[in-house]
Amino acid sequence: MLDPQAQALMQLIIDKGVPPVHTLTPEEARASYRSRRTFTQPDAPEVFKVEDNVVSDNGVNVPVRIYHPHAAQSHQALPGLLYLHGGGWTIGDLDTHDVLCRSLCLQAEVVVVSVDYRMGPEHKFPAAYEDCVSAFDWTVQNALELGIDSRRIAIGGDSAGGNLSAAACLGLRGRTVQPAFQMLIYPATLMWPDTASFHANGKGYMLTKESIAYYTENYLRNTEDAKDWRASPQLAESHANLPPAFIMTAGFDPLRDEGLMYANALSKAGVPSQYVCFERQIHGFLTMGRVMDEANTAVSLCANVLRTQLHTV
Repeated sequence: MLDPQAQALMQLIIDKGVPPVHTLTPEEARASYRSRRTFTQPDAPEVFKVEDNVVSDNGVNVPVRIYHPHAAQSHQALPGLLYLHGGGWTIGDLDTHDVLCRSLCLQAEVVVVSVDYRMGPEHKFPAAYEDCVSAFDWTVQNALELGIDSRRIAIGGDSAGGNLSAAACLGLRGRTVQPAFQMLIYPATLMWPDTASFHANGKGYMLTKESIAYYTENYLRNTEDAKDWRASPQLAESHANLPPAFIMTAGFDPLRDEGLMYANALSKAGVPSQYVCFERQIHGFLTMGRVMDEANTAVSLCANVLRTQLHTV
């Protein structure tokens, strides 16, 4: 059964005549996503300190926003979380995920570095992936100044951000300093999926087959890119020796089976993995805590997992 609060939200979107994302230009879609956040997201909690910075690498400047919890006042190095926002590699920014990053920062007591990576269609694959790897390297290099313990930096994100988190962990495998943990929230792990959940949930539950096609076409240069593990982490030759993982999915999400498949691939490769499915939920619910109680439960679960994994390393 679909969560009644999710059902009410979807009905409200229909009643308000909100146009489907795939009918909009990228600029219109970004503005729509940004404006809707105030209706569905909780009030922004106060953290100890927020600062904006820029990651510069090979002539590319990537904005980042750093959130420090109150525990930072002790001046002891804290765990870190590199957060990669969702939005189909097309929409979303530092502001659309500001409340979520603040909540994770406070509840998990971690320094969060939120990344405003380049997006399509202006910047095609693998620009977003490269920005996320650069942001991890920058966080490691500046860990002392940021008050972060470089041995305890997780990478996490939702949807497209979950995809980029999984891909970055694959790309950073074997580095002297690599991510300590990966948190994948309803991640896309296969481009052009043909899963049971894609067909069962591809219409009527916010994220549709049409919007997935829209996002994918904005992101990839061609169909060959879909076979690249940086775009489809599920297709990596090996999933061994990756950071421990927490994968969360939603029961009425077209991407549900991709998340489960990836969790199983990690477990099969010997990577410690936890998998949780919020069976009554839709894609994108994590940032809807003003109108969905289960969203707040999910955020607290994510924070608790991060706290458990990173504060005991």
